[in-house]
Amino acid sequence: MSSTFEKQVKGFHDLSKRTFSYIHALNVLHWDLRTAAPRKGMDPRSEMIGVLSGEHFKLSTSSEMGEYLQALSEPATYEQLDPVTKKLVELTKKDFERSKRVPPDRYQEFVVLTSQAETVWEEARANNDFKMFQPYLEKIIAMTLEFIDYWGVKTSKYDTLLDQYEPGMTTDVLDGMFKVLRDKSVPLLKALVESGNRPDTSFLQQPFDVAQQEAFSRFVVERIGFDFQAGVLAKSTHPFCTSFGPNDVRMTTRYDENDIRDSFFSTIHETGHAIYEQNINPELFGTLLCDGTSMGIHESQSRFIENILGRSLPFWQHFYGDLQNHFPTQFKDVSLEQFYRAINISEPSLIRTDADELTYNLHIMVRYEIEKGLISQELNVADLPGIWNEKYKEYLGIDVPNDKMGVLQDVHWAGGSIGYFPTYSLGNVYAAQFTNTLKKEITNYDELVSRGEFAPIIKWYNEKIHQYGKLKDPSELVVEITGEQANAQYLVEYLEQKFKSVYGL
Repeated sequence: MSSTFEKQVKGFHDLSKRTFSYIHALNVLHWDLRTAAPRKGMDPRSEMIGVLSGEHFKLSTSSEMGEYLQALSEPATYEQLDPVTKKLVELTKKDFERSKRVPPDRYQEFVVLTSQAETVWEEARANNDFKMFQPYLEKIIAMTLEFIDYWGVKTSKYDTLLDQYEPGMTTDVLDGMFKVLRDKSVPLLKALVESGNRPDTSFLQQPFDVAQQEAFSRFVVERIGFDFQAGVLAKSTHPFCTSFGPNDVRMTTRYDENDIRDSFFSTIHETGHAIYEQNINPELFGTLLCDGTSMGIHESQSRFIENILGRSLPFWQHFYGDLQNHFPTQFKDVSLEQFYRAINISEPSLIRTDADELTYNLHIMVRYEIEKGLISQELNVADLPGIWNEKYKEYLGIDVPNDKMGVLQDVHWAGGSIGYFPTYSLGNVYAAQFTNTLKKEITNYDELVSRGEFAPIIKWYNEKIHQYGKLKDPSELVVEITGEQANAQYLVEYLEQKFKSVYGL
């Protein structure tokens, strides 16, 4: 190899590490903003985040970066690169070409806007005041549309946004997937409701000491595989997970003193994200490859641990005694079967994060349709509360009492994450499809779970998905693992089998 080639590769990696360092620092600031920063410090912190984001943007779209990408993308040179550098060049070039079209000052303004909007959203949600948040969301939608014009429209404007979170995904694919889920889920939900065999959940609505909730959650997530020597669990308004590399992964949860389900299932959901991040090959640290390959694949890991694993009978055959030890009064006279049925009740609800596995995708469909309407400019932000309420009545058959329980319940739009929501349902689809293959390869899966032996299961995911970070695209992983593209039928079959059993149908 020539010395020029070696200098180009080294220079590119050094510059990539510098840009990554800005991302690392920004993630720390975002973490602090959402977990510990005082209210009066939020505006100046947002400005600081905007300045650093602007510097990162300038560096990642600099002429220096462009020169490296042009040189290393030359076919003869590209073929000499190792697999990691090849993928890093490919993804960096995609981001470079996309971002280069956006004026740096507009990008910085957008970062400041979304940081401020997240803080305003928290206040608007607490005060049940959509109008407080409305002007911020209007600006976010307007700037998003402006950015789409810079980036270039794919098949549709919304497809342009989807590609940021799930590379290659389109509205055509999602429309077909949601149709399968809607056509199967709605009749099954109706049959469950009409069965008259509703599980008793009364024992779940009583006082649960927050300290004990946290202690039990920490005990469980560590047993599943979360490494507290390389991670943190804290509190926030909206549970989330962020990573500063495999050795420093942060997740948050929230606590309801009168219902243990909110904190526990939120915590093990975020644990799925965290275990993914903790098990990415550490050699990828310092590059944009040190991250989950897509939001849908990431969500498959959290939904697997939260639902397929965490709401299964074998899981609670192992942990129910520990739960009773932490809450001896609350579960003294509650059998394992009663508890298992209660945590798997299926009925229409208002809050997405509290929704059961069967109705969850209906919540996502509401948001997906609203987002498409906002981006096509067929819907106005001012009309969202009414539109939201109408869709909840149509899809879930329930009345939304206020905006806090309705259109203000999620933080995603405040953060500018439009096109993100569909990846939650994709995560459910992927999780069921992966589990179908997993159980064929680990034939004593249920026995392992009932004994609390999670290591072989987590290792399977480490080897199949986690270690690669962004080295493999989502569709590539799905086909490699399961032998086919995303197929919602596995999720449908899983839901029908599980809920018919829980409800005795």
